[in-house]
Amino acid sequence: MINFSKEQFYIVTGASSGIGEATSILLNELGASVIAIARNLERLNIMKSKCKYPENMHIEVKDLTQDIENLPKYVKSLKEKYSKFSGMAYCAGITDVTPLKILDYKTIEDVFKIDYYAPVFMTKGLTDKRNIAEDNVSIVLVASFAGLGASRGMTAYCGAKAALINSAKCISKEFVPLVRVNTVSPTDIDTPMTQEENIKGFINARLDKYPFGIGEPIDVANMIVYLLSKEAKYISGQNYVIDSGNIL
Repeated sequence: MINFSKEQFYIVTGASSGIGEATSILLNELGASVIAIARNLERLNIMKSKCKYPENMHIEVKDLTQDIENLPKYVKSLKEKYSKFSGMAYCAGITDVTPLKILDYKTIEDVFKIDYYAPVFMTKGLTDKRNIAEDNVSIVLVASFAGLGASRGMTAYCGAKAALINSAKCISKEFVPLVRVNTVSPTDIDTPMTQEENIKGFINARLDKYPFGIGEPIDVANMIVYLLSKEAKYISGQNYVIDSGNIL
């Protein structure tokens, strides 16, 4: 049975909604202490109100796309405020559907900032020996099935997620056995992000590809929490596709 102690501190980004919210709540329910990071304080407080152990849910308001190069210092500041970390679930992200003929540099940059640069630099902070616990440190980065395939109009998004998956594999080799690093690659999940008008039609057009239906955030959170736990102590450098069985 998966369980954690309140002495185990985990960073969860994108914690105010979707996969990040589900992961934060599940980690908390299983006994861990969570540093929940997102930009929206109101939504973070709503998430905290759903927790089984709200005293072990610590809220931090932060835009991770600001001052990306200094995110390792931010991780250090969190360690000094709370404790050494047992790991991180990086769940923050955006998606984008923009045909190449109207794609501009700013759009690509915006996608890569939150979907690639920020997770890499947060991971840099979480692989610093001074910031982490001595046992079973695990990092899980949320990528996407789009990083393994190709979809029309998703040049920036597919590129960022493909880069994240492969960089995570490189990092896992660099820091074995100090830190385990894995990615999860969900298909379309029912979150506020996928309900946006420019994305909703795109998803509705491929509903027939989901034999088990559209996924829920908890479907991804369950895998993330497993990979963070001691039960997954032999797993690193892997990418787990969560795809309803038939998307790729």
